[in-house]
This record gives sequence, C-alpha cells and structure tokens, in this order.
Amino acid sequence: MINYSISQLVKRNERKIDQTLRETLLNFYQPFHSIPTILHKPLENNLKKYKNYSVVIEFEPQSYEHGIKDIKTTNCKNLKEFPMITCCSAKMSLNNLEQLLDNCKAIKKVYHDREFTALLDVATPSIGSSTLHQSEYTGLGKTIAIIDTGIHPHDDIKDRITGFIDLIGGKKEPYDDNGHGTHCAGDAAGNGLSSINRKYEAPAPEAKLVGVKVLDKRGAGSLSTVIQGIQWCTQNKEQYNIDIISLSLGSEAIESASDDPVVQAVEKAWENGIVVCAAAGNSGPRNGTIASPGISPAVITVGAINDNNTIDRSDDTVAEFSSRGPTIDNFIKPDLVLPGVNIVSLRAPGSYLDRANRFARVGSNYFSLSGTSMATPICAGVVAQLLQKEPYLTPDQVKDKLLMACTDMGQPPTVQGYGYLNAVNLLH
Repeated sequence: MINYSISQLVKRNERKIDQTLRETLLNFYQPFHSIPTILHKPLENNLKKYKNYSVVIEFEPQSYEHGIKDIKTTNCKNLKEFPMITCCSAKMSLNNLEQLLDNCKAIKKVYHDREFTALLDVATPSIGSSTLHQSEYTGLGKTIAIIDTGIHPHDDIKDRITGFIDLIGGKKEPYDDNGHGTHCAGDAAGNGLSSINRKYEAPAPEAKLVGVKVLDKRGAGSLSTVIQGIQWCTQNKEQYNIDIISLSLGSEAIESASDDPVVQAVEKAWENGIVVCAAAGNSGPRNGTIASPGISPAVITVGAINDNNTIDRSDDTVAEFSSRGPTIDNFIKPDLVLPGVNIVSLRAPGSYLDRANRFARVGSNYFSLSGTSMATPICAGVVAQLLQKEPYLTPDQVKDKLLMACTDMGQPPTVQGYGYLNAVNLLH
C-alpha cells in the first residue's frame, strides 16, 4: 500500500496537510483489505475521481489571489472565500486535491473541514453584575453577536435582535431549531421580563443582539461555516455595531493555535476591535482539554463554575466538566471562570433541545442548561456592561480589566485561570 498514490501524496506533502486530513486520506485504503490486489489500482483511480472531501485551504499571504484562481480551475464545489485569513473552503475530489497540492505553490496548508459543536437564575447576582445594574450599566448601546444555532425571538430579547444571518439554511428571519443559541442569547442579554421580579435577568438586559447561525438543528457545524460566521461579523462590524462575539462552540484542538484557521479568524476579529469570548470546552476534569478556538492566547477563554444555586460565592467550585489547561501550545487557560451549571435562560419552543429535554423546562418561557457554553455569554454580557461604562477600551484592555476583577478560588491556574469574575470590581 506504500506505493499507492494517495499514500505518496501524504508523504510528499506531510507539512502541508493537517493531522486529521492525513488520517482521513490514509483511511481511504481501508476497504482495500477485503478486495483482491489486482483490483486495487482501478478501484483507486475510480475513487480518486468520484470521492469528495471537504477541506479548508490556507494560502501564503502574498499569494491569496493566485491560489483562489488555481482553485477555480478545478471542478470543486461549495467554494467559500475567506480573504480575512487568506483561506478558502471547498469540496473536491482526491484527483483535484492531489493536483493542487503538487502544483499550486500558493498553498500553505490544507485542513480537514472538521466538525464544530455547541459546547440565569442566581448567575447574574452571584458574579456581582446586578450591582452594575444599580449604576445603570446594562449593556445599553452595545451589541453582542451570538455565533451559534440561531436565536428564537423570545419576548425577553425580540425587540433587541438587530441582525440575523443564517449560514445553514439561508432563512432571513431569526429562528433557532436547536435552542442552544437562544439560551446563550438570554445568558448574555435576557431582560427577564417573562419571569417574576425579573428573576432571570442577564448581565446586559439592554444590549442588542446579532444572531449568526453556523450550527444546525442538532448543534453541529463545520470549521468553514464557523470561520464564515466570524468573518461576517468582522466585515459587518460597523453596520451592526458589533462590539462582542460570544462563541459557545468548539472542536478538539489538534493543531497549534498559529496553525488553526478558526483561531486565526477570531484573532482577526480581535485585531479589528471586537472582544471575543470563547468557551473553554466541556472535556474536564482532564488536563490539556481546552477546545479550539479557546486555545487562542488573545481571546477571553471562559471556564465554568458551579454556584450551587446560591448568590453566596463561598460554596462555589469549578465545574468538573469545565475543560482544563494548558493548551496544546502549553499556554495557561482558561482565563477566568463564571457560572455554568443549571443556568436558567430562554427557551426556544419546539426546538431540538426543547423536545429532547422536556424535564429541563422552567415554566413555559425558560430552560435550564449546563456547560461552558452558558458561562461564555454571561461573560460577554459583563463585557457589554464594561464597554458601556468605558466605551473606548480596546479588546486587550477589556481582557486585562476582567482578569484583574477576578477572585482567586485557590485552584491551579490551569483550572480557574485568574479566578472567579467579580463584576463589582469593575466599578473601581
């Protein structure tokens, strides 16, 4: 099998093919074991012509236009261009992929278009965010983009959804067929009006929301669609006044941050003045489990704590499921932790999660979920409060202020980062 062309292709281009794609290409030959050797060559030729792979191709920065031109000469499908990070994605045959890797000098690296998945009760008062409300810091004038499964126009947020794009189904009006994105939107900016005494009010109840649907009904999506969503936010930052991106999704980190296209995308958004909050992941308590794009050293990576359903912070512990550092590059992560266990937020009636987890409904308007997915938009909501108070802060300055406002929980930095955010400290 060592002389087969795809094996040779992988060998010739080892540094240009990411680990997952290498493994996928070598698995191409698995069915050959049960087929007579004499049929291997014609079968290989046939499969190379008709078997398609979804890939993300990164070009050398100075050769992007040339690389895109070469891609367009192939018979590829679903071509999407990401000039922000000099990448594109496409579906192509092995014949075309082999031709490109061998002849297109503009290619820096090719990645498998891997899967990404979706990773308020006492949470708001327990992080001190309610104290900021008393000072009228409610996220007014700030906009949070929720890159997720969409947003259902729940009564607690519907008047503040100022933008929506559906990169899965192409629909124009806000919707959420999974329910995860709606919950996250409520974690950040729900106003609690459908609850008694606004019990389920989020940190930024007057912030605006932009929904970016990149995950499907089951909460799954692809590397290329997530990149497309981040690029859309960056390109439309001025039109929708996007200040913050909340990313409660992730994928196993298999490449260094510098070689990870979605990390490159979030860092471009950061460089363009957008604060990015990313979930650490739900693969704890094992060490070294921080998900991509939370492995980015630039963005704010959020872990989860269990507040034990009390406002008193003394009984709070880091959630067992919350991913631990260090990252694949040995950076200390997460950056900080916020509540992420049994968080009550907005319900999307009839969505996948709503039907699959009826027991998680809280009344008719709310829903309980756990995960760093919940802690992340809560952090995004606090960022909106801070930016209302100090609108000229850069993303780096926002991050520094949040880290300095944390309380040490006595856990290793790879478990708690700088500790448990206490938003009250942002008033000083």
